[in-house]
Amino acid sequence: MERLDPMANDPTVGPIAIERQLGPGERLLWQGQPPQGIRFQVSDWAVVPFSLFWLAFAIFWEYSVIANDAPFFFRLWGIPFVLMGLFMVVGRFFVEARLRARTSYGVTNERVVIVAGLFTPSVKSLALRSLSDLTLSERANGGGTIAFGPQHPMASQVPAGWPGSGKYAAPAFQLTEGARAVYELIRQAQKTAP
Repeated sequence: MERLDPMANDPTVGPIAIERQLGPGERLLWQGQPPQGIRFQVSDWAVVPFSLFWLAFAIFWEYSVIANDAPFFFRLWGIPFVLMGLFMVVGRFFVEARLRARTSYGVTNERVVIVAGLFTPSVKSLALRSLSDLTLSERANGGGTIAFGPQHPMASQVPAGWPGSGKYAAPAFQLTEGARAVYELIRQAQKTAP
């Protein structure tokens, strides 16, 4: 039995999302999506131990106040910390995977387009003519990241999927394959952009 993709006909995701953004006379040169599923980043090597420590301490606190029959306020006090610990250890990976599943990239003859949003899509559009910094970070397998614009100094300190991480990162395409080909396509399109 064939499994149906619930987002296959969703106009806010994938090729349809990018095609809906095209203006009159604008041509789509390339479209894609970031890698799907749960992914571990380099920053997780530091964040995972911290988040495990946080969760263990929060559970220890909650267990202690319940076992010692502490006042009701102290029992309530630990619950948000346990929930935050669960988010840091497990939940943020699912939030990030969901966000990537709802992200689409496009390159037209005029601009770079990123459509993304956890619940409602937002559109980031960058004119090819005004792109000053274009950075390719390529991995050995041909995948990589193409960043548009200068990188914020805090960008490498805040892990992906962490609340508020988006305000520090430059707009970028995270690609599983063919990053260099897309990078070269963007550079060529910049030369002929109106």
